[in-house]
Amino acid sequence: MRINPLLAFGLLTVILVSCDSTPKEKNTVETAAYSDIKIVGAMRNVMWKGELGPRINLDTISDKNGLYGLGPVSYLSGELLINDGQSYVSKVTSDSTMTVEETFKTSAPFFVYGNVTEWNEIDLPADIKTIPDLEGFIDNKTTDVKRPFAFKLTGQVSSAVIHIQNLPAGTKVSSPDEAHQGQTNYNIEKEDAEIIGFFSTEHKGIFTHHDSFLHMHLITKDEAKMGHLDELQIGEMKLYLPRK
Repeated sequence: MRINPLLAFGLLTVILVSCDSTPKEKNTVETAAYSDIKIVGAMRNVMWKGELGPRINLDTISDKNGLYGLGPVSYLSGELLINDGQSYVSKVTSDSTMTVEETFKTSAPFFVYGNVTEWNEIDLPADIKTIPDLEGFIDNKTTDVKRPFAFKLTGQVSSAVIHIQNLPAGTKVSSPDEAHQGQTNYNIEKEDAEIIGFFSTEHKGIFTHHDSFLHMHLITKDEAKMGHLDELQIGEMKLYLPRK
């Protein structure tokens, strides 16, 4: 029986494609850019692979207008916050004290940042008090907004717990437990503060923890305390979301 050459070629092509077992490279969000948000590095690579060194120098971010960002200091030696174009570095000095310095001369092993110049002010319902409350409220309020995005809260914190990473120099890291060696917690009580956060449902392990859509850093109004926000009881605070 004579086989049509074109048909034979087509069948051969299908067979070769279907038998190709070469792994396809997956799209990665570990270094990605969105309309407003940029992400460098990944939390999971720091915690599980020990990639503690600089992935970004903050003084290389050129557009400081309405700039917001957060992450840890390289080698997990402190915490970073950019709040409306001002960059802060906090470091542990004791189990009850810290230093907060305003400088862009620093770096991070992972970092999320973006520029927001116009905000919508939103009154928080009285029953929104904790981080899980806030996460659910923001999620429901932004179903039609492109994610990820930055947000902020201003006003009085009833109570909060923040931490600063303080990994001993030279420590090797291959798990979250090892990464959190030296981490120091600080209590905040009835203080005026600003909370800068980033929200995403798609970046767990990249810039949010595996069980959260939020990553937030808190800085007190007097700029004397700043760190990663772990626990929160909201007093009188306003929520701000980017204007569409």
